[in-house]
Amino acid sequence: MANQWDEMMDEKDFDEDIKKRESLIEEAKNLDASLSWNELSRKITELKRRWKRISYWESAYEVKMAEEFDAVLDVFYAKRNEIYQNSQVLKQELISKAKELSGSTNFNKATDEMNELMRQWKAAGNAGKEEDALWESFNTARQTFFDRKRKFIQERQDQFANAHKIKEELIVEAGKYIDSTDWQKTSEALRDLMNQWKAAGSAGRDHEEDLWSRFNETCQKFYSRRDEHYKELHEVQNGNYAAKKELLEQAKSILDLKAFTKENTAKMKELGAEWKKIGSCGREKEDRIWNEFRGVMDAYFDGLKEFNEQKHQQWRQRMVDNRKRKQDLIQNQRRLMKRMQDELPTILSQREAEEMEDRIQEKEEFIQELEAQLAELDKALEE
Repeated sequence: MANQWDEMMDEKDFDEDIKKRESLIEEAKNLDASLSWNELSRKITELKRRWKRISYWESAYEVKMAEEFDAVLDVFYAKRNEIYQNSQVLKQELISKAKELSGSTNFNKATDEMNELMRQWKAAGNAGKEEDALWESFNTARQTFFDRKRKFIQERQDQFANAHKIKEELIVEAGKYIDSTDWQKTSEALRDLMNQWKAAGSAGRDHEEDLWSRFNETCQKFYSRRDEHYKELHEVQNGNYAAKKELLEQAKSILDLKAFTKENTAKMKELGAEWKKIGSCGREKEDRIWNEFRGVMDAYFDGLKEFNEQKHQQWRQRMVDNRKRKQDLIQNQRRLMKRMQDELPTILSQREAEEMEDRIQEKEEFIQELEAQLAELDKALEE
């Protein structure tokens, strides 16, 4: 009777365990596939734990149920493996991109892109047993980039500090020229300082604007004084130009007369003297108006020279003609004197003879006077 009871109890327990296993199979089938793998893994682990706690009666039916239970779970494991595989592929791509970015010199842009890769890495989920190796490759690429970035930042900070030091010195140097009146030399010196400023590079966003403001303000103090000086100088030069323009117009008016009189010549010389008293009207205008004024003056005095030469030639011709007339007159007087001398012996009257001798003497004196005049003419013509 006791054995029969035990058998009935065992059969009852077996049926209960079968129901438990069927219930777990149904729970497994009803697992929400949309859950994350971590959530699914937790639920699957719990189901397997509960499955193992159920007594095993070593029946063929239990083996079949175990196979069914495993088959249901295998669907989720297959999905997990697919997720792992997809994550591995995605993370390999992220590793490749990270390696490309690790050599970038555009650190700001590359940093944003690296952070985006990290966000995608986390979103890609677990890659299973390859996760650690993949992470090692990905993180190495990231560290390579960020090590380079830190080195670049440090070098840039050193460069900023050096540029800051140089620019502070340039500001001091520029301050030495504030009161300079050597406009050209100082302008060249400040241009050289500006070239040094540019060559020094940036002193960093926190300091560059202030440094430039101080440097530029210092330079502008000189430039403002220089500009005011040149403004006044240009006003003077414009006045000089107007004065020289007036002298030029007067010279042109005299030249247009073509009258080379003493008065006009004196006036032209006076214009030249006045020109020298007037200061410069600037390099650009000075050469141009001087060349024009000199051209007018040269034209006048060339005309005066030609006029004087013609006048001299006319004088010489008059002297030559006068000399010839005097020579002819001397010859004529000598002929008359000879005729009178020839007639003198034939004159019987004493009075007439004396008168003839007086006339001969007069002609002799007249000839001597003419010869003296000829000598003066010859001397004048030789000069």
